[in-house]
Amino acid sequence: MNRWFALSIAAGLAAGAVTPAAQGGGRGHGEEAFNTRLVGAHDLQGRSAYQPLPVRQGARRILYVGHHAGEALNPLTGAVETNGTSVLDVTAPEAPVYLAHIPATGGASGSQMVQVCAGDELPRGQAGRFYLLRPNGNSSHEIWDVTDPADPAFVRTVVEMGRTPSGDQHTHKNWWECDTGIAHLVGTVDGWRAPRVLQVFDLADPAAPRHVRDFSLPGVQPDASGPIPGGSGLHEAVRLGNRLYLAYGTVANGVVQILDRDRLLNGDPDAAAPLAASPAGLAYPQIGRLDLPAFWGGHTAMPLLDVEIADYADNRDHATRDFLFVVSESAGNACQEARHITFMLDITDEAHPLPIATFQVPESSGEFCDRGGRFGPHSPQWSLEPPFYGKLMAVSWFNAGARVIDIRDPFRLEEVAYYIPATTERTAERCATIDGVASCKVAIQTNKLEVDDRGLLYLADRADTGLHIVALTGPAAAIIEAGED
Repeated sequence: MNRWFALSIAAGLAAGAVTPAAQGGGRGHGEEAFNTRLVGAHDLQGRSAYQPLPVRQGARRILYVGHHAGEALNPLTGAVETNGTSVLDVTAPEAPVYLAHIPATGGASGSQMVQVCAGDELPRGQAGRFYLLRPNGNSSHEIWDVTDPADPAFVRTVVEMGRTPSGDQHTHKNWWECDTGIAHLVGTVDGWRAPRVLQVFDLADPAAPRHVRDFSLPGVQPDASGPIPGGSGLHEAVRLGNRLYLAYGTVANGVVQILDRDRLLNGDPDAAAPLAASPAGLAYPQIGRLDLPAFWGGHTAMPLLDVEIADYADNRDHATRDFLFVVSESAGNACQEARHITFMLDITDEAHPLPIATFQVPESSGEFCDRGGRFGPHSPQWSLEPPFYGKLMAVSWFNAGARVIDIRDPFRLEEVAYYIPATTERTAERCATIDGVASCKVAIQTNKLEVDDRGLLYLADRADTGLHIVALTGPAAAIIEAGED
């Protein structure tokens, strides 16, 4: 069983770095770590953080951070700005440098998600330039030129959001294929019955978007009736090769769907309207689907393909298999909900996804239900690149910090590291009402994380604590440092 190790935060972090809050009086908690160490940190101007995205821009490492709703003083401009996108130089991870903040102007939801493509990679991008795709509040998706990360320049709006028949308007998590320019945007389309629908755009030339199609589960299209499948709608799409892995529902009524990408983009060639939003047109790209229990959602489905199972080496058939790592997001403070988990699907037979393993953090290992805020999974890493991919999966777990899972044998998921940051004076309270009694507590809320090719983890805190940059140590580090077998 894992032991908890208390580590002290290294002295001498750069200006804006976080320091532990004084303990006592129930105000916050200290740092906890296992096979990890804190490398650097930044308070992100006290903005509630949603998603971190590390990007290589020439010799520099730039981190883009999407934020939740709110506002804060930007010392670089001297103005109070609506939360949008933070831009940091993390070339020296022990001393992050805050370069710029791009305020959101599209309403009260901030600018939570970020994607970046280099012009050199995009089929019709401008060489030497870098482009950022983000939602602008709930009102639109837009592109910025971030070639100079300290001086972002607006390029254009890709699309304005519509509304559902009940008046909902959303944006959410995008996936941008830098090699093709195809962008899978999540947001509201006029008349569609769920607030989050897939909008496919060709952004090969970021200055000239071309709409390809809108898509969701059959029963979500405007002329449908009856129950709406997939809860709140699509949360995100992940592309690998000629497949798209879609997760719907987020926290409840989840659905996981596997699509043939070519069929999605081109539609049924034998149909009069190949890309029509009809039941047949929406069913045509689907290869596999799994409907989850009503109390679990589909937040993310990350593919792990061509995995050689060592114990199956002597089997004639299917010793190499394909998998999906699926997360159901926790949404209730102080465990006032069903327990959410992560689980692995075997998709070797894509038409019949089969759950074969689960991973959970034991509540008793940290008395997490009593700590305050959410306890449970939110989101796995998005990186499909070495050194993590195929070996380790990092998952944000709200008040249980970041958890790192050995996935080399997907049938036997094993935690090999974790890191729970210390709270600070900035960390905001989270409240819950239990048996009619309201209680507010201060706890870390690691919202999302990402990893990079240096083996570092970037943790974003939604309770205003900021950014934590973490390295693996000991046996966990040995896993990603090991060469190919």
